[in-house]
Amino acid sequence: MAATLFEKLWREHLVESSGDGEDLIYIDRIFLHERTGSIALSSLQADGRKVFCPEHVFCVMDHIVDTYPDRTDNTTMPSGRDFIVATREGARQAGLTLFDLDDPRQGIVHVVSPEQGIVQPGLTLVCPDSHTCTQGALGALAWGIGSSEAEHALVTKTLRVKRPRTMRVRFEGQLAPGVSAKDMILHLIGRYGAAGAAGYAVEFAGSAVDGLGIEGRMTLCNMAVEFSAFTGLVAPDEKTIEYLRGRPFAPGGEHWARAEAYWRTLVSDPDAVFDRELLVDCSTLEPQVTWGTSPQHSVAITESVPSPRDDAGRPELERALAYIGLAEGARLEGTAIDCAFIGSCTNARITDLRLAAEILRGRKVAAGVRAICVPGSMRVKAQAEVEGLDKVFTDAGFEWRASGCSMCFYAGGEHFGERQRVISTTNRNFESRQGPQTRTHLASPATVAASAIAGAIADPRKHLQRSIT
Repeated sequence: MAATLFEKLWREHLVESSGDGEDLIYIDRIFLHERTGSIALSSLQADGRKVFCPEHVFCVMDHIVDTYPDRTDNTTMPSGRDFIVATREGARQAGLTLFDLDDPRQGIVHVVSPEQGIVQPGLTLVCPDSHTCTQGALGALAWGIGSSEAEHALVTKTLRVKRPRTMRVRFEGQLAPGVSAKDMILHLIGRYGAAGAAGYAVEFAGSAVDGLGIEGRMTLCNMAVEFSAFTGLVAPDEKTIEYLRGRPFAPGGEHWARAEAYWRTLVSDPDAVFDRELLVDCSTLEPQVTWGTSPQHSVAITESVPSPRDDAGRPELERALAYIGLAEGARLEGTAIDCAFIGSCTNARITDLRLAAEILRGRKVAAGVRAICVPGSMRVKAQAEVEGLDKVFTDAGFEWRASGCSMCFYAGGEHFGERQRVISTTNRNFESRQGPQTRTHLASPATVAASAIAGAIADPRKHLQRSIT
């Protein structure tokens, strides 16, 4: 019987079906971070329970760590040190692999896992973090869970999950220079709404997805949760196999050939039926930027703040515009900014930094703009420094940081200022997401870099055209 990729992965990990819409699913890998992992590990210890399979559990310090070069366990977040110390002690007592602050492999969980080869096609992977779906870009079934679910998975290697429906989003056509995966996913959410994939597992496919590198595919899958999807995934192909080859936790020796043969079977059958299908033409896609307080408040950079489609949408529009400080019909391009941020699990990998550096090279951040770059992992940071990208950023006027989630979200630690306008490569522009009353515009690394130079929201294509000429 024909099956989608999601259906194949679900079937292979099905332990038992309850018959009420929920299934017991086997969990291959578990990732923890210090903000929620410490809670799960402390609770297990208090209950006298042990991790069932420690070699399949990994832990990282990323969410509330400082990103200054001379960082220690002390953080700007109140009680942050307590989370870090508790996680470190819990991970060591349980015998887990820990990517600690002084580990050259440390970084954001959804960056570390792929670059270490921990996530692989065909695996199930969970983490108490909503953006775990990022890792579906490698053909895995990955999703975010809560701390109590993490405890259950740690002890039993299973979770009871409501089976989602299936959706395929086909991105067809060739992307223009200056347009990237971030623009694809912002356009999708802007077109169909933040609840457009509620109750679905979304497979991203089509010629534009085929043309993306693995890191671009991660950006797509990362923001599947902003589309309200259970998860996002991309079928593995030659790029996936080459990406994983030789990575520390990837199969080696005689196991590699067997793994590769299996990975090649992980595709949706040609006659598989999805519950819903969407088609996006990428041939005319422009750089996207958000204008409000939800990822669905997204339009092309050449467009203006839209009017609501009906009166029902007016209260949301008015609230968003009152917060963001824009008027209906206002042009986004040219809107002055205070800060520019390149970082997060969405867009802080080496290809993202290269893209931004292409715009920044030989140029300067506008006077009065604070610009920060936080690499997604210490390996990304080291690679960028080998390539001289750090000098491009610092010469332009960016702060160059150590790895961590940093100012992707405000949890009482370091943040942008009240009412400051920030253009950011992150995934959420909710009220006060990056600081108290901070106003965030989501965009791609290229758009953020171009905006930092202009001192206002700017179209990156203009800089690329000048570079060519």
